[in-house]
Amino acid sequence: MKKYLVLLLLCFQGLWAQVQFETKVSKNTLGLNERLRVDFVMNIDGDNFNEPSFEGFRVIAGPSQQVSQSWINGRSSFEKIYSYYLMPTHKGAIVIKPATIEYNGQVYKTAAVKVTVTNAIEQPKDPNDISVSVDNNLYLVADISKTNPYINEPITVVYKLYFSYNIGIKNWRDVGKPKYNDFWSQNIDIKQLSLEEGMFKGEKFRYVVLKKVVLYPQKSGKLTIDPLALDIDVELPTNRRNMFGQMLIKEDSKRVSAGARVIAVKSLPEAGKPADFSGAVGSFDFKVIPSKTELKSGESLDLTVSVAGKGNLKLFTLPKPIVPNALEMYDPEHKEQVNTPLSGMAGKIADRYTIIPQFKGEYPIKPMQFSYFDLNSRSYKTITSPEIIIKVLDGPTAATASNSNSGEAKNKVVANEQFQYIKLDTKLEPVATQDFFGSKLFYSLLLIPFGLLPVIILAKKKKEAIDGDVVGNRIKRNNRLAKKYLSEAKKHINNKEPFYVALEKAMHNFLKAKLHIETSEMSKDNIKEILLSKNANPQAVNEFIALTENCEIARYAPSSSASIQNDYEKAVGIISELEKQLS
Repeated sequence: MKKYLVLLLLCFQGLWAQVQFETKVSKNTLGLNERLRVDFVMNIDGDNFNEPSFEGFRVIAGPSQQVSQSWINGRSSFEKIYSYYLMPTHKGAIVIKPATIEYNGQVYKTAAVKVTVTNAIEQPKDPNDISVSVDNNLYLVADISKTNPYINEPITVVYKLYFSYNIGIKNWRDVGKPKYNDFWSQNIDIKQLSLEEGMFKGEKFRYVVLKKVVLYPQKSGKLTIDPLALDIDVELPTNRRNMFGQMLIKEDSKRVSAGARVIAVKSLPEAGKPADFSGAVGSFDFKVIPSKTELKSGESLDLTVSVAGKGNLKLFTLPKPIVPNALEMYDPEHKEQVNTPLSGMAGKIADRYTIIPQFKGEYPIKPMQFSYFDLNSRSYKTITSPEIIIKVLDGPTAATASNSNSGEAKNKVVANEQFQYIKLDTKLEPVATQDFFGSKLFYSLLLIPFGLLPVIILAKKKKEAIDGDVVGNRIKRNNRLAKKYLSEAKKHINNKEPFYVALEKAMHNFLKAKLHIETSEMSKDNIKEILLSKNANPQAVNEFIALTENCEIARYAPSSSASIQNDYEKAVGIISELEKQLS
């Protein structure tokens, strides 16, 4: 009786087992400079593992995968673990969001885990380790050309990363980007970083220029430039050596900041400021040029008002010309030809007005003035354009009749026939109205629901038939997943680890769709036997299995962008070939 009871318990063991999928962390409280290990543990062989975004952390290593399976006293146990090593990016309570897997058509997710990040802690050092410290060997500096400029006077900020000859720089990431509040800013593109040498704090350092910015302060007073902060991966030499006598290198991470800088901005002087001053600061030339000065009625001319030179060209408005009423002037077309090197804006801006005369005669365009603050002489200067006479050679004339007795003047335009073709009479037709009840639209809207009933019934029966096809739905789902992950691999073709994870999932789901098998049946020998039984090309089968095995290894082995591109093209070719052979 006991024998039968044991057998019965073993038969129902699989039914009693529950799916367990949870997140485990190495510690719930850590310092800002400590690392955190996160394990996603499952007791089943789930598919399509998706890790969370890890907001508030930087992924240092991972994912690494561990699988273990054992039989003890007739009972089996299975465990799969995905492990990550993380570094926090800021202090406070950070939540690790749920990860997800798929198993037997259902989606399982872990519970969210909260981790508290405190101030950086002092970590104990190995007394036998006398390796070089990153402190006093790495600095981020913001060089500012001028700290007490006038409003709209250009200043430059150059961010330099200094590091000594004792350490090596491996990589860096932006942590805090500076905000230039109350400044007009322009970043200067650095096409290629170059390593240079220079003196810093009385010692010889190497340095790299990371960022260049041109700033124009927009108000007076003390303005603060937020600091640029970087996380930098460094390589430090140690006193230890390997079996070949070569010095061992230790990797470390350091956060550096250029520090906040305060700029004391001076106001422009009020003494001697022209009434027409619009904020131009620099050194300029001002011109007003018409395209022609003699024309006929109905013709047009272009009047170009331009300022050229060096200064805040994009930060002020050009003066507007004043023309007689007989000249119709349209809104201007604004053009800018301005470059912004490290020394500040230089070039030309212009407003081009289109003017059309209405009557015959001579019409003056009054002189125009442009005022600016000259930084060299620290005084205001004004440039005045000459008066321009526009001669209209023919066309209608404007006549003025004056009444000397009443002392009132009335202007009268000589009649012309320019409006004779405008239609003055209108023909209006009444709009016929019809009641909605009993109309064609009324009966159409009434009968449409009855006509849609057969369509709804047929669609419902078809949906029930599709939902009942469990095998077909599983094949479709796996096909969609294969295409999804193959597309995702293409997006991450420049990022090795996500690329090979997505590529492995794509090939995995392709096999499940084509061979109609489950994850537990996907051994290398079983896949090869089934593919060959379906008359697949042996060479394509061997290449498919080899590429599947290579995905796990390639995530951790060094590889170039060319090899990643080659693996993607090989996967597309093999899947396409097997798709034709297995269809």
